[in-house]
Amino acid sequence: MKQRQLGTGGPMVGAIGLGCMSFAGVFGETDEATSHACLDAAVEAGINFLDTANVYGMGRSETVIGTWLKKSKAKMVLATKVGIQRNPERPTNNEPAHIRSELEGSLKRLGVEYVDLYYLHRRDPLTPIEEAVGALADLVKEGKIGGYGLSEVAPYTLRRAHEVHPCMAVQSEYSLWTRAPELGMIQACEELGVAFVPFSPLARGVFGRAYPESFEPQDFRTNIPRFQGDNYIRNKAIVDKFRAYAADKGYTTAELALAWLLAKGDNQIPIPATRTADHLGDWVAADCITLTADEIAEIENILPVGFAFGDRYSDDMAKTVERYS
Repeated sequence: MKQRQLGTGGPMVGAIGLGCMSFAGVFGETDEATSHACLDAAVEAGINFLDTANVYGMGRSETVIGTWLKKSKAKMVLATKVGIQRNPERPTNNEPAHIRSELEGSLKRLGVEYVDLYYLHRRDPLTPIEEAVGALADLVKEGKIGGYGLSEVAPYTLRRAHEVHPCMAVQSEYSLWTRAPELGMIQACEELGVAFVPFSPLARGVFGRAYPESFEPQDFRTNIPRFQGDNYIRNKAIVDKFRAYAADKGYTTAELALAWLLAKGDNQIPIPATRTADHLGDWVAADCITLTADEIAEIENILPVGFAFGDRYSDDMAKTVERYS
């Protein structure tokens, strides 16, 4: 797999990483053996960048990765997160003491003494970003983390944070059906030398092998407007045209969706998620696809900016996301 740099001075990683939220059963139940087989297939394909978080299954995803790391000889670049808590009265927490204590828990579950990248999963409005980044900078100096990242923040927060200590990466939802980062975040990352890490680059499964249809009770997509009622019917009808275009080109839908994203900039490192080695095979070769300017234009004509019906989050989910533009 082709390599890209994870921020200025950061490690080299595969152009495509692996999001590990699915290992926690968020999109449907799974088991450790299936997750380990997926991780084995990822390594074989050249993926060496894993993205998880302390709240994915309340530590379950980190634990699955940790047990795999114990038996695997693979050298992985690890990213995990802190900042979201299951507390309706205070859903985010960036206090320095919380950041430090949660890191210790993550390190224990992962079975490591160091992670390459530690994100603030969401910004806490009660804690100045400068104070939070100061704590993260201390962890860098102590050798506990290689660098820090920010998730679902606005460009102005990135700039404030970067003034305190250089940021390694920003993570935001970005795909052909979620283009908001083009309104300033992608440009800010390029200017500052920060890696941009798109999550849900396959539109939470919409660009997968088949449309998600039967959602299990724990599947959080049931609360997302884009997957509900008439919105979902309309969205599938539009994406059908993109599926047909990908097939005509000899690509899977997932491959072409990722190839479009990879063409947007060398600092972009998408992290599609999957529970299985089988589905990973649908998109892992996307970095080998080189799109022409005409092909990119045709893709964006089929799926233009803002084509999706419904919001990407429910109102409750969106409360902790910084908005801009």
